[in-house]
Amino acid sequence: MHYQSLAPPEELRDAIKGFWYTRRELGEEVAGFEVVPDGYAEIIFHFGSSCSIAVEGGLQALPSPFMVGLLNRPVTFYSTHRLEIIGVRCFPWTVFDLLGLPSGQDAVRVVEHPMAHLQAPLQQCLRAGNVPAALAQVRQYFVHDRAQKARDAMLGKAGAAMRAANGTLPVSQVAAAAHATVRTLERRFKQAAGHSVKDVSGLMRFEQARNHLWLHPAANLAGLAHELGYADQAHFSREFRRYSGTTPAAFARKATSGHRAMSNDFVVFIQG
Repeated sequence: MHYQSLAPPEELRDAIKGFWYTRRELGEEVAGFEVVPDGYAEIIFHFGSSCSIAVEGGLQALPSPFMVGLLNRPVTFYSTHRLEIIGVRCFPWTVFDLLGLPSGQDAVRVVEHPMAHLQAPLQQCLRAGNVPAALAQVRQYFVHDRAQKARDAMLGKAGAAMRAANGTLPVSQVAAAAHATVRTLERRFKQAAGHSVKDVSGLMRFEQARNHLWLHPAANLAGLAHELGYADQAHFSREFRRYSGTTPAAFARKATSGHRAMSNDFVVFIQG
């Protein structure tokens, strides 16, 4: 596995968490990869072998690019041989505005978008082994595109407060940070993200728990639940299972056994 990342410039930091690249050499047999939920949406360009999802009757190949929306449970993708991915990690309250698309709750959305014209030049960069140039092209596209669009200051303030608290703030405090009423914030947030403030906050908090357990699998679960603001360990376990499909204890055992993800912060694919 090979991984590189690129931070967004100042003008994109309210909308995009970062840009990243990964490559995996797979066998001849189709391999499944699990995308674990977190508090982000991803725009995915892929190269090499096809990338597919399971549908009734078999596998459906996905075009490049496609979007992985805000997930509430793991989703499995499939590929073979060499798979290269360039991803744009976006905040869920900005991704639809960035793409000029109506919001929704799609786990995977096929997007017809002008950014598809990046596919060929990005592929040329990757064939030449120039990953930094490929990432820089994607970043520059969004710098130019973002400059043409107005920002929603309310959502920006709300998102900043949620991120700073790792999803532990109640909705009333998020609204106060955004200088809005709860009702106004909820309406605008749902319109932008397709999900509520509570939904996104829950995923942010889960992500913190998941990352902590992956890096520190011997952590005390009751203590971690308290630190992250869960009502108790039982609440923590229910929420963790809801998003990951497994318990915190089982996840920690997997981390201990050495089934490492493609990157320390679980950017996209975790091998199933």
